[in-house]
Amino acid sequence: MRKLNLPEYDFRYRTEGGIRKVLDTYRKRFVTLTPEEEVRQRFARYLVEEKGYPASLLMTEYALKLNTMSRRCDILIHKPAGSPSVLVECKAPEVKISQAVFDQAARYNLVFKVKYLMVSNGLKHYCCQIDFETQKVDFLSDIPHYQDL
Repeated sequence: MRKLNLPEYDFRYRTEGGIRKVLDTYRKRFVTLTPEEEVRQRFARYLVEEKGYPASLLMTEYALKLNTMSRRCDILIHKPAGSPSVLVECKAPEVKISQAVFDQAARYNLVFKVKYLMVSNGLKHYCCQIDFETQKVDFLSDIPHYQDL
């Protein structure tokens, strides 16, 4: 694992055909360990272990339809009642967090209409809260704990 602005966690790894894989406990299978996947896995664990998000309500690589296109959001967190509440877009550490990254998350949110959007490249993390009635977006100073959502 590389040096990121996230805690280090123990993961299960294996190599298949010369490709290093990591166990995604949320998808319950081994997936190729790309730089983006490392951020996704560590950010998901950060949410669960440091911020109190229930692992049972967290889904990685969640499929969605945007217009006629099939897409996947990196992490989607549900409320206990089943409706989505947080959407997370992860990028590799070498990818700068730009307006285009926020635009991608906002496009995915056209489908889910969650109140919280998070973006991380493992080095920088952002969270914004959306008020759909006033169409106002507020950037938060920190990633909120699950009980504060």
